[in-house]
Amino acid sequence: MNSYEEKLERRRERLEARADRLRQEGEARVKSGMDRLRAIPFGQPILVGHHSEKRDRNYRRKAGNSIDKGMELQKAAGEAAARAASVGTGGISSDDPDSVSKLREKLENLETLQVRMTAANKIVRKFKGDEQNGMMALEQQGFTAGQAQKLFEPDFCGRLGFPSYALTNNGANIRRIKQRIESLSKAADRQTTETEIGGVKVVENTELNRLQMIFPGKPSVEVRNLLKRNGFRWSPSEGAWQRHLHNSGIAFARYVFEQIGKLTA
Repeated sequence: MNSYEEKLERRRERLEARADRLRQEGEARVKSGMDRLRAIPFGQPILVGHHSEKRDRNYRRKAGNSIDKGMELQKAAGEAAARAASVGTGGISSDDPDSVSKLREKLENLETLQVRMTAANKIVRKFKGDEQNGMMALEQQGFTAGQAQKLFEPDFCGRLGFPSYALTNNGANIRRIKQRIESLSKAADRQTTETEIGGVKVVENTELNRLQMIFPGKPSVEVRNLLKRNGFRWSPSEGAWQRHLHNSGIAFARYVFEQIGKLTA
């Protein structure tokens, strides 16, 4: 497990702990509210005009609020649990130090799939009308009997084999991953750089894969809103406003500086 994967695991554990805490607190709130309501005799109405009316209404309101808050906490617990379950399922992140090797492995699998689909379609065309021998030929290429049979079954458009869009989409994914590998490989060769503009440090942090802006003090509300609108987020651990390091991020940084200049002019 590399440092990035350890970071994901810690995040998953934090979210799971938060989900458990919210769930327990929510259950306690609901139980407290229900216990309060059970203390009221079944069918007992509020005695309008009686000296107990105000106290009774407040009692019931607090019980209802406790139940409502408990339900909200349980909903938040479910959302935190869902976020925990989704950690690490968003594909290969550029922050992962092993991203290039993982992308190369994925690329190899996609290229193998492209070759298999192309070869299968050639067999299907060659043995059209002779399904028995065609299926045998497909099985010799490593397809299961079920897969081979399915490739000779017409789809809703009457097409046999793998549809053309499957090869087109897979080819597009191959090109996209090749471009990511090239981009990440170039980024790996870059060194961390630091420049200062108007008292603000701009750091191209290649180790963290972040473009960072470090202000001498807390920026104004207008500047903070400007940073947020352009994808920068405050990182307390780094003491910097940052976003992912790539060409568009650098372009956004230039734009932010231009706008800051206008705000302070």
